[in-house]
Amino acid sequence: MKRIFSSLRDGRGFDVVLVALPLCFLLLMAGLPLLYNVVMSFQEVDMFSLGTISRPFVGLRNYRALFSQPETLPILYNTLIFVAGSIAGQFLIGFGLALLFWINFPGASWLRGLFLVSWVMPGLVVGAIWNWILSGDFGVLNFILKEGGFISGNIFWRSDPHYSLYAVMIANIWLGTAFNMILLSVGLSAIPSDLYEAAELDGANVWQRFWTITLPMMRSSIGAIVALGLIFTLQQFDLFAAITSGGPNNSSNVTQYWAWDLSFRQYDFAKGATISVIMIGFVMLASIVYVRSTRHEVRG
Repeated sequence: MKRIFSSLRDGRGFDVVLVALPLCFLLLMAGLPLLYNVVMSFQEVDMFSLGTISRPFVGLRNYRALFSQPETLPILYNTLIFVAGSIAGQFLIGFGLALLFWINFPGASWLRGLFLVSWVMPGLVVGAIWNWILSGDFGVLNFILKEGGFISGNIFWRSDPHYSLYAVMIANIWLGTAFNMILLSVGLSAIPSDLYEAAELDGANVWQRFWTITLPMMRSSIGAIVALGLIFTLQQFDLFAAITSGGPNNSSNVTQYWAWDLSFRQYDFAKGATISVIMIGFVMLASIVYVRSTRHEVRG
């Protein structure tokens, strides 16, 4: 017993405890709900059987019923457009801002701090702000576009089926740009300045240094940021609830909001769990990309 207590203080037992405690916490708080959700997607679940553990097993019937619904493919397509557009917009704008603040001009630190405001704001607050900005009658965005000569009349971003999904996408890009900027700034600061000095002495211009030094040296950072962006975007729910509620006529509906709507509005818990399981698969693929992108950093 004395040897066991000694190892718990400063030996191998202490290392085991450090790993075991957070692992047990993750299994309890994340693993069991995840397993429960997967099991529920293969069962028949309604309001009366939700509180029970033993429910009728239906196999893949929930999956077949889900993909037989006419709205499934359009919602999956909306999810693809929303995820791709959000990740591209957040990355490109975030990379541009990271390169801008990398110059370290006077006031760069103060201005960088202002961009972090969007990152720390709750999603529902961001949704409320963008509700006003995207208003068809008195929205700031319509005013700017009309004054710039880009449009002649008001665009009803939230209620027009042609624009509703892009309205949420614009808000999500604004919300996630600061996160991309921070991580990309860290990646830029890790590049040795000697490489740029040597390339400049060899006659390489700005674009040549960017394509041959900056991008290759940030390959792992870019992979990690894209993977994290995919995970966070697939988890985005607040903006849809605050701006469009998936409408009109499912034109801005995506899988994460649809899963909530099926479960807690239509009380079809089995199909809601089925959509969540499908989303888990995409999140796991993104997690694999993230782990592979940061593998060498962990080893180093």
